[in-house]
Amino acid sequence: MKTFPVSASIKRFSSRFKKAGFTLYIVGGAIRDYLLGLENGDFDFTTDAEPSEVKALFSHVIPTGIDHGTVTVIFEKQMFEVTTFRSEGIYLDGRHPSSVTFIRNLEEDLKRRDFTINAFAADCTTGAIIDLNNGLKDLREKTIRAIGDPQKRFEEDALRIFRACRIASKLNFIIEENTLSAMKSEKENLKNVSAERIREELFKLVGSDHPSVGLGYMHHSGVLATLLPALAKGDGIKQGGMHHQDVLQHNIAACQAASDRNFPLPVRLAALFHDVGKTEVIKKGEGRNTFHAHEVVSAKEAKAIMRYLKASNEQVRIVTHLVREHMFNYQSDWSDSAVRRFIKRVGLEDIPLLFQLRIADQIAIHGEPNTSLIDELQGRIDKILEARDALSIKDLAIDGNDLMQIGVPKGKSIGSTLSYLLEAVLDDPAQNNAEQLLSMARNYQRSVGATTES
Repeated sequence: MKTFPVSASIKRFSSRFKKAGFTLYIVGGAIRDYLLGLENGDFDFTTDAEPSEVKALFSHVIPTGIDHGTVTVIFEKQMFEVTTFRSEGIYLDGRHPSSVTFIRNLEEDLKRRDFTINAFAADCTTGAIIDLNNGLKDLREKTIRAIGDPQKRFEEDALRIFRACRIASKLNFIIEENTLSAMKSEKENLKNVSAERIREELFKLVGSDHPSVGLGYMHHSGVLATLLPALAKGDGIKQGGMHHQDVLQHNIAACQAASDRNFPLPVRLAALFHDVGKTEVIKKGEGRNTFHAHEVVSAKEAKAIMRYLKASNEQVRIVTHLVREHMFNYQSDWSDSAVRRFIKRVGLEDIPLLFQLRIADQIAIHGEPNTSLIDELQGRIDKILEARDALSIKDLAIDGNDLMQIGVPKGKSIGSTLSYLLEAVLDDPAQNNAEQLLSMARNYQRSVGATTES
């Protein structure tokens, strides 16, 4: 077997343990990824030294999870997370052990881990890789297999069910039959896992190279229906017309297309959720079903999912916005005014993302995108930007202070007047000069029953 490349700084870090009579190992995903030829600089360390003994070896130690044997050591301006070998008591909440016992045996420590391909250890002095759970065999066979009794592993920590799907997405591996069966039987325990942990795994899955693999396992195991029922409801909902897949498989295919194009996470999430509302608005017809205004309902559902996941406000905004706007129907006969209004509605910073979503949607339907209309629209947008046409209130030749000087009262009147002026300028950019806008403002105020200075 290969030896793991241990850096000079890690060897110096390890020497502190060795001189004190302890051992130190790198464990987990970093070794797995090295054996697969993948990059991974996220190292976890395990040792037979107890937390108090680790603290005695170094001057800067942070007790990040000391109750469970984990401390963070600051050494040579680097942070090393070190966990003591341990065995664990029963899991009462499907997430945390009722007790932790520190042990001196690496073999017992590795047995408590989740999957065989994550249970490698590498000696921090020699780089020798230790495989006590046939992980190398499963790596060769591209298989994810729980260590020992899979049902017990998932009873201990339900998040491992989701993690199996996420690792399958990352590595394009299969999940072994008994492990998958246990995932099905234990899936309801995922409801006890925090939304933050669910979000972390889902975003990693969607951000991987093979999200369709993990999403497929989520669906097959029932995890999708348990955690994201609005998405799972698309299973079996036929569309017809240009669509050759049901709603769920189309959403998954769009997400995979976004991954294949290396589009950013918000676009991948929007692709996954872009048609999630179709199940609520379906109208069955001959040869094809229709889904009028499904983008409105899909945006509402997408927002609810992102809120459930406790995503950031910006993540919620952009995913919801992209889903809401994904049905834009540009045609060559759009007026320049219509293009300016499109820019205003979607936002310059979000238009590239919306175009990416449209491309992913087209790939999911047709196998390849036709970007001729998108390219044409982008060219017209570029011309409008070159002309410096006003696209927002801040681009107007006057502002609220100018309006107050002609007698428009503070408050809502200022905002409504500026909005009126912007609409006029979107129609005719030539009107964006101070004299013309002030004249239009006076006329507008009279039309709504207000007065201004003459």
